[in-house]
Amino acid sequence: MNIDTICVTGKPYYQACDNTGAISLPIYQSATFAHPELGKSTGYDYSRLKNPTRDYLEKLVASLDHAEFGFAFNCGLAAITALFDAVILNENLGTRFHVICSDDLYGGTERFLNTIGLKLGFDTTYVDTSNLENIKSARKENTKIIFVETPGNPLMKVTDIRTTAEFAHSIGALLIVDNTFLTPYLQQPLLLGADISVQSGTKFLCGHNDTLAGFVTTNDKKLAENLEIITKTTGSALPPFDSFLAVRGIKTLAVRMEKHCSNAKKIAAFLENHPKVQKVLFAGKGSMISFYVDSVATVEKVLKSVKVIHFAESLGGVDSLITYPKTQTHVDVPEKERNARGITDKLLRLSVGIENPDDLIKDLGEALG
Repeated sequence: MNIDTICVTGKPYYQACDNTGAISLPIYQSATFAHPELGKSTGYDYSRLKNPTRDYLEKLVASLDHAEFGFAFNCGLAAITALFDAVILNENLGTRFHVICSDDLYGGTERFLNTIGLKLGFDTTYVDTSNLENIKSARKENTKIIFVETPGNPLMKVTDIRTTAEFAHSIGALLIVDNTFLTPYLQQPLLLGADISVQSGTKFLCGHNDTLAGFVTTNDKKLAENLEIITKTTGSALPPFDSFLAVRGIKTLAVRMEKHCSNAKKIAAFLENHPKVQKVLFAGKGSMISFYVDSVATVEKVLKSVKVIHFAESLGGVDSLITYPKTQTHVDVPEKERNARGITDKLLRLSVGIENPDDLIKDLGEALG
């Protein structure tokens, strides 16, 4: 079945969780579930462990990723935290191990790796993963994970998932891909060889800037068992109402992504030809565009003047958002490191929504001056 049909129906991967014939997924807003008798269960006991609404969502997202197992968490960073906790439970990793990570990734992920990650027992080396040779050069004897975000955030660097997966497996490492920017609709990390796909469902999957969610999908049974333990123990799973909102968002993922993409191409072309824009970073698909302007004064003018576009953090919703990575998404990255990577005080990041592209172009044109 095609992915746009799966987004809407969830079929054939899900058996209806009630017998009412409801087209819209019921919200099972229950903390606990009654047992028919001693030794028997309906399959649900307590919503921290398993809830029918979240169960549907997890099966749906797993099917979009061509994965056997899917897990829904209360935000993207909760998903990443649970994922690394689950990986650490794997007895093959030893007491301390090494991670090779993209140097172009969400600042919150980097904050996790540099703080909690150190306490959990692993060291991280950041490299430009768009060049496989950089990954090979960073390898250590105890390298057990390669973590890439592609396209990168906010510089849109593209990593070849297939060749990176081949190298990871040749050295006995896992490849984790953050697929937030492209979603399963535009990129399939597991089919390209990745072991694990992670994404902030807050963004394109939910799609309306009204829900926090994070997802992990994999075909690794042992990892899935560990994720179940982590979810059960830490209580980081997505609540029923948020699960319902995520399912509702996914129903329109395909049509939204088509509109996002077509809008972004037109806006990227406009920015390429604007005299106050020095450089445009665009992966050629998706709706994320970063661009350098000629001065900090222009940055301030744009952020103050946009009217259709909102000056706000986050991305992936139907509303267009413009973000200033220096003070928002990457504020916790040291200034010297930010500048070395290209995250300067003249860089803006644009999440193109589904409004009329002419209105967005007019808004940007007037704001740029």
